[in-house]
Amino acid sequence: MAYYHSSGSSAASGFEYTQVGHSYANGQSASHLNGPPFQPFQESQFDIFEWYPQFQSCLRYFLDHAQYNGPIQAVAAFVNIQLPFQKTHNPVLSSKHTGPNSPAGPGPGPSTPSTTRATGKMPLGAQMPTGAQVPTSTHTTLTPYIRRLVATGFDYPAVLHGFFGDDWVGGIGPMHEAERRNYMFAAKSETWLKVKSHYDMDGEQHVPFLRPLSNVTEKEIQSAEAQWSEWLAMQDWMVGPRAPEQEPKIKQEND
Repeated sequence: MAYYHSSGSSAASGFEYTQVGHSYANGQSASHLNGPPFQPFQESQFDIFEWYPQFQSCLRYFLDHAQYNGPIQAVAAFVNIQLPFQKTHNPVLSSKHTGPNSPAGPGPGPSTPSTTRATGKMPLGAQMPTGAQVPTSTHTTLTPYIRRLVATGFDYPAVLHGFFGDDWVGGIGPMHEAERRNYMFAAKSETWLKVKSHYDMDGEQHVPFLRPLSNVTEKEIQSAEAQWSEWLAMQDWMVGPRAPEQEPKIKQEND
């Protein structure tokens, strides 16, 4: 599933979903990958090589700019999740990994160039606060932040744009879609208390509240229902040669 911005401001405009085929034909580095299409996200075929550069752009933007932005810090504080630079152990100050004893280049992290603010894109090797040091072994994942925004109802397009930049639709959009579905499955599987404990994090980063999914479409519900049916079939070992011959049909009202 690929995502594309519609016309208008990327922060405030809507977005549409367009399914694309999975192909390795144009990538020489991937020519050795054969077999059936790989589907890391449940609903459709997915080109991981097309997605990865956009994801890297989101990661760089989050580390080099967004985490130093006041509104982003306010949202993170409200939903009780530490930003990478706030972590006590192995804080991450920038996407530009330097040696543990190597000073970073000049230029404070919060005061990124005006072009960065205008485009929401971050080039590789963006600057971080003067004198800051980053361990080379540090790794940052965006999944906890996407999960926390989904569970607290803050996963609006404008907020996701603020966290992850202009490439958020193609970069973390598939992950966002998957986490929304996971949240629906969690609510269907367990009680509120167990779901909350599942979304709590270490270091006193407990989720302060849970909210139902916002801006849910009928298409999203139907997709989740179909995936849930597949999971129930898995529980009954109805997979492989025992899998249902046809996908379950979902009744639509007023058809």
